[in-house]
Amino acid sequence: MRGSKKNLASETTREARIALLEWDRPELPLTVQSQLLSLNRTSLYYKPAPPSPEEIRLKHRIDEIYTQYPFLGSRRIAAMLHREGETVHRNTVQVYMRDMGLAAIYPGPNLSKRNLQHRIYPYLLRGLTIKRPNQVFGVDITYIRLRQGWMYLVAVLDWYSRFVVAWELDQSLEIDFVLDTVRRALAVHKPQIFNSDQGSHFTSPQYTDLLKAADVRISMDGRGRALDNIFTERLWRSVKYEEVYLHDYATPREARNGIYRYLDFYNHIRPHQSLDYQTPSAVYKLG
Repeated sequence: MRGSKKNLASETTREARIALLEWDRPELPLTVQSQLLSLNRTSLYYKPAPPSPEEIRLKHRIDEIYTQYPFLGSRRIAAMLHREGETVHRNTVQVYMRDMGLAAIYPGPNLSKRNLQHRIYPYLLRGLTIKRPNQVFGVDITYIRLRQGWMYLVAVLDWYSRFVVAWELDQSLEIDFVLDTVRRALAVHKPQIFNSDQGSHFTSPQYTDLLKAADVRISMDGRGRALDNIFTERLWRSVKYEEVYLHDYATPREARNGIYRYLDFYNHIRPHQSLDYQTPSAVYKLG
């Protein structure tokens, strides 16, 4: 049973496992079902209070500014908002950026900042020549706006080919959707190095133990250095400018379908100038 649970968690997405739950089955309590499906039972009941229209509007604008200028912190973004006529306080911008997963901080319940007891790993990519696919994978999380809220997108990117190896969307920042995505990426291929920022998901023992068990070297960006993960930042800009900002997603389903279509286009159809106008999938397979 223990082995079957592990296989189920590694071979299916969190969303697919949630769909298997039978909520009105008294002979099989939700506690037992969540254990069998490798789900965090607490997260199943998590229903955040709906955000105000003002909060949604400001977060969407902060996302636009940060996507264009990922090196800006809350103080400068607040100054730009003030120039646009907003009266928002810098502390509010800072809180919103943390909520959105910006500035290398990924909060959720008790995850608003990196746990200082978590180990930080060195950045291994400075000066490294990346010569082939599956040498370096990068993982990151970004904010995806909806008409009445937002979701979070995690993706694993092969740095040589720019191929998106695995991805997932979720409405909360519980760590499960990150671990599921990393497991699926490792099932495609095991890289030499896995790079991330120092956010709480990526310094957590669940994440680092997963990579160590796979004998993958762990690399982390310098704190506050978003551009250490430059290829994933470029992916986020492409996703948002070419898909998210062009569509007003009303529901999580619309967002999921739109992101699925776009990443399929990104991997298999869209030519990349940096790849001599080949597609990421072609370079990934040829490499």
